[in-house]
Amino acid sequence: MTFDLVLEILGFTIGLLYLWWEYHADAKVWIASVVMPAISMWIYYSKGLYADFGINIYYLLIAVYGFVSWTRGSSKSKDGSLRITHIGWLTGVAAVCATLLLWWFIWWILVTFTDSTVPVADAFTTSLSIVGLWMLARKYVEQWLAWFVVDIVCCALYYYKGINFYCILYGIYTIVALLGFRKWLRMMKSQD
Repeated sequence: MTFDLVLEILGFTIGLLYLWWEYHADAKVWIASVVMPAISMWIYYSKGLYADFGINIYYLLIAVYGFVSWTRGSSKSKDGSLRITHIGWLTGVAAVCATLLLWWFIWWILVTFTDSTVPVADAFTTSLSIVGLWMLARKYVEQWLAWFVVDIVCCALYYYKGINFYCILYGIYTIVALLGFRKWLRMMKSQD
């Protein structure tokens, strides 16, 4: 068993914990958000997924923001945690615009400065993940829809790149994104 395969299996396992905690809107999701990127950075860099490598630096930073937001932020529910809410119309438009701008910028970086063989897909999943993770940190229910799209594309991308455990993990993420969206809608209604 190679070192990369051991890391891939470890990342897969932590990814499942992350998904469980995210699904249940548990602040422990942010603990996994620190550990998993450290593992994933090694894997992505070795496979030439440079944007995925770079986003994991962002994941480490936003994990701190998300933890603070969920545990000490405003708009608290009766149990003291940040409320699950819908993203506002203006914030939604800004999120779409940010995604498109980031997609173009990251694609340009990958084409100009790297030997990436999948710059369009790598830039897309990275840009939408940046916005999706920010939406998760704010506890917007629509973050699940962003992850659904990211997960489908990542599943295909990781299959193409031969990162099989991550391909399976993102296949699971795709299904859970739909289930999570429904669960968070129910949780949002019951938090009042």
